[in-house]
Amino acid sequence: MTTTTLFPDIVTLGIDEAGRGPVIGPLVMAGVALRARRAAVLSRAGVADSKSFGAGEDAHKKRSELARRIRDCAESIVVRVIDVETIDRRVAQNQLNYLEREIATEIIAASVVAKRIVCDGEILFAQMAADFPHLEAKNRGEDHHVAVAAASIMAKVERDEHFFAIARRYEPEFGPIAGGGYDNAATHRFLEMYVAAYGRLPPEARKSWGGAAARLQMRLF
Repeated sequence: MTTTTLFPDIVTLGIDEAGRGPVIGPLVMAGVALRARRAAVLSRAGVADSKSFGAGEDAHKKRSELARRIRDCAESIVVRVIDVETIDRRVAQNQLNYLEREIATEIIAASVVAKRIVCDGEILFAQMAADFPHLEAKNRGEDHHVAVAAASIMAKVERDEHFFAIARRYEPEFGPIAGGGYDNAATHRFLEMYVAAYGRLPPEARKSWGGAAARLQMRLF
């Protein structure tokens, strides 16, 4: 992961997301703006791509601790939560990538002015450079600036909090819901139990998505 300390007043904005793939719960995008010296502090503190910490309670605790460090260091933090209804509507229109670019544009507008913008996802964000010449769309954006890794952590912590709230809401009736809402056996079990009880998918499930939710949706209708 690289950053520069030669120009401490230069601000870099990193943009990343969490939750594009799950069956249950929202998509979250975040932008974190950092000055170079603060970026170096976060690199030394262990800020890295959110996926590198794994899954489970220990990983969430570590990301949450780093999120507090990020809040102390950042020039600005902007988080946007995209609900399931919006995701389903835009997927039906084949516009999920358009949606992410729209949200990224909102994040840029709401953040402090940055000399450099780094977005995680070359294909997804490259065309935004036409409107923002100082924007770089990079695969593994966290390798190009720690601001992207910081954004991934902020997005993931927010996404996890939303999923934990969903899991707590249904636990009394269906028991613990593991799997983070991704298309896996634990999510399948919860969806099957919910459909058996109510004859429909829960409102937090993405009806437009592939995998378990799509199969159940087809069975119901």
